[in-house]
Amino acid sequence: MLSLLAQRPAALCTGSRSALSVAARSRSNYTTDSSQQVSTFANQNKLPRLPIPTLKATATRYLKTLRPLLDNAEYARAERAVSSFISSSGLGPVLQRRLQEVDRQAPASWLENIWVQKAYLEWREPNYINANWAALLADNPNFPAIGDAPPGQPTGPQLARAARLIVHLLEANDAINQGTLTADSQRGTPMCMNQFKWQFGTSRIARPGCDGLVNQYPSTATHILVMYRDQTVEVPVYNNAGQRASLVQITSQLLQATRRVDDLLARQAQPQPSVANLTAGNRDNWANARQILEKDSANVESLAKVDSSLFSVCLDVNVDAKDISDPERSVALFTHSYSGGNRWFDKAIQLIVLGNGRVGVNCEHTPADALTTGSLLMEAMEKETGIYKDTASCAELAEPMPIQWNVTPEVVKLIDNAQKEADALAGNLRMLLGNMTQYGAQWIKTLGVSPDAYFQVALQAAYFRHHGKPAPTYETSSLRRFLHGRTETIRSCSEESLAFSKVFDDKDISLKKKLQYFQQAIAAHLEYSKAASLGQGVDRHLLGLRAQIQSPEEAEKALLFQDPSYIQSMSFAMSTSNVTPGEKFRGAFAPVVPDGYGINYAMDKNDLKFSISEWLSSPVTDATAFRETIYKTLGDLYDAGEYAKKQ
Repeated sequence: MLSLLAQRPAALCTGSRSALSVAARSRSNYTTDSSQQVSTFANQNKLPRLPIPTLKATATRYLKTLRPLLDNAEYARAERAVSSFISSSGLGPVLQRRLQEVDRQAPASWLENIWVQKAYLEWREPNYINANWAALLADNPNFPAIGDAPPGQPTGPQLARAARLIVHLLEANDAINQGTLTADSQRGTPMCMNQFKWQFGTSRIARPGCDGLVNQYPSTATHILVMYRDQTVEVPVYNNAGQRASLVQITSQLLQATRRVDDLLARQAQPQPSVANLTAGNRDNWANARQILEKDSANVESLAKVDSSLFSVCLDVNVDAKDISDPERSVALFTHSYSGGNRWFDKAIQLIVLGNGRVGVNCEHTPADALTTGSLLMEAMEKETGIYKDTASCAELAEPMPIQWNVTPEVVKLIDNAQKEADALAGNLRMLLGNMTQYGAQWIKTLGVSPDAYFQVALQAAYFRHHGKPAPTYETSSLRRFLHGRTETIRSCSEESLAFSKVFDDKDISLKKKLQYFQQAIAAHLEYSKAASLGQGVDRHLLGLRAQIQSPEEAEKALLFQDPSYIQSMSFAMSTSNVTPGEKFRGAFAPVVPDGYGINYAMDKNDLKFSISEWLSSPVTDATAFRETIYKTLGDLYDAGEYAKKQ
């Protein structure tokens, strides 16, 4: 039977109106005065459960998404398969009843465990690049990024900015633990806050066949994990009484951590292979190595220190000068880190700080969507721009200690396997940035259209221009209006967007007529976006139904899933995410199929920013040329819009 997921979900997950920007605006500061705000989890018991759509509703919407991708014969075949599947004698009603029973037994959501298991934990290919998401954070004017940085040693700007961001992330952890982080809402609708319980002290655990997650809420660990020169260091940031270290103390702790690693490596004739490199490899390779490591009680203790750490901070010192100074190359570094070096990719949050003070993140996607983590990062960046009034130093703060590992020859071989696999993945990924400075969301709104829908329709037209065919496209919609909600897919490729793409360059079609097609494409995208946000998309329901299949014989009877159009429609040639605003946060992730693009975008007031990735092994894609086609399409749409306004 085919995998329940034909491809990975898009790594950066946002809705059609970026929840990242909504959350960042709604919480400018953390506070411990609960009288001033809605407490973090006060609205949880008011949230509705995620509905299960009817079979007929999903079938109707699903067939509509197939229409632009199939010829008449293929569509007729798919239509017969869907009709048979949902008929009273088909397997659909049986699976629907099983899914309804799952819903009755689930404490919060029928989708929650299915999504975590099928989309993430059962995935055996490396998280590194394939599932983790990365982002370039804005440079801080208070810590101006120096143009160069001496290699091999930590710098003052690096440690200063790292310490400041650590302080603000710890403030966020304290606020979540105390329930004083303001609860999110969007246009008056409360949002689920459960994902915030999974931000700190969370790690993915490699296990054969299916990974696990470790998490503690409240997150009361007293240390963070620091990665430096491929070594793991336990760095206390609270004392045993739970008092948080001051900014001065945290800066000192970071410096001590680097010096202890330097001393350790100076005493070694040859550095021990880094256990952390295993997190960049195949999950079963890592699971095998972890089981071997766990036979040693000292390693069990070391793994517990890593897994329970609140988050990871990676101090990169052996970095090519161009990767430090060039933002595009910095994004690539934050994504693949020179074949996975100096990272523990299983941590929910990894803060990466370069020698010039530039900062990025690389985050494991399983426990939370990027918009959740992104909102915390945005708030930390907002707070780091002002003068910080330091807290009092805490007493009896333990010293940083390098984490020791007893590594067998068998584990060394598995580390080598992981490094080779990571090297191949990193070498196969191209990551580019795009900046459209001619206009931004403010101008788009003068047309009376949604900026997100505008950009999605523009992408459809650009892809058709460049490749001469429509692109199955994934855009993620947030389901946080529901209890323990995660995401749903917006299938952006529609009959209407294809019709517009076909006429856009037709010289025999009037501009007025083209704009009518454009408006129809916008309307279709908005309709699907709204349905997805209300739990009425097709992909999560179909995933839930497939998860109820109990035997190969049943799989053969599930004709909807057996029809080639099912996999074809899920082979997303463009996997996209809207992470607005883009001034402080530029996300990036890999394509989800071999011949696809990964596109993250942000629509600020006066410009449009995006990243675009591809696999270099693909004979189909060309990210450099496609970026130019996107620029041209956005420019042509601007010209058309300006012309229309004058008529």
